[in-house]
Amino acid sequence: MAAPVDSVAAGRPSAPRPGPVPWVAMYHSVGDCSDDPYRITVTPGRLERQLAWLRRRGLRGVSVAELLAARARGEGRDLVGLTFDDGYTDFLTGALPLLQRFRCGATLFVLPGRLGGDNAWDPLGPRKPLLTADGIRRAADGGVEIGSHGLTHVDLTRADDATLTAEVAGSRARIEELTGAPAAGFCYPYGTVDARAVKAVRKAGYAYACAIDPGPLTGPHALPRAHVGQNDTAWRLHLKLRLHRLRRRPVEGL
Repeated sequence: MAAPVDSVAAGRPSAPRPGPVPWVAMYHSVGDCSDDPYRITVTPGRLERQLAWLRRRGLRGVSVAELLAARARGEGRDLVGLTFDDGYTDFLTGALPLLQRFRCGATLFVLPGRLGGDNAWDPLGPRKPLLTADGIRRAADGGVEIGSHGLTHVDLTRADDATLTAEVAGSRARIEELTGAPAAGFCYPYGTVDARAVKAVRKAGYAYACAIDPGPLTGPHALPRAHVGQNDTAWRLHLKLRLHRLRRRPVEGL
């Protein structure tokens, strides 16, 4: 009986094997959290302790683009994705200096349709100012990956076709014009995602997209993330990391 022929040796590429879903942490604002009804804020002191915890465990925070590139090479088991949603101005003062101190990278998802505005989509809590165009360029110059959070922070699962295209494709074009660099990543506002939104993100040319808990849609264009907040001590982070590794099954393309 003839020996089986290896598909690679025969010139046929092997089907990609499913890989474990990478761990991606979701942050928002870094500053005063005394009035924080949505639990979107961590203090700089808490972020410092969380980054120190990562380093003590032999882990390093990086942008999602760097994380996925390392995974594609069969590397990066010691890397954790760090993401910051909305593009608050306190990223420059509260987060960036700490990221640089701990030699960590990150992805900042911004709203180019609200430059210099505030978090008007949050009816409760304080108004938090958003980065201007110059502030976004400063973050990019500091080594931060800039991705899109849509134009204006709308729920894409409820958007009509024209709004969906503008929020997804239009925001990417504006970010690339603003930074002079490709925008590889997208982040679904509110973390909500459906198959139609995923299709729009793929069509717009994004390499990946982040959600929160996309369930069966999980893949490169619907990455799950773990919310990290002010109450996340070292023990809670340890538990979240372990639960992620236990609950997330291997997915094709990751």
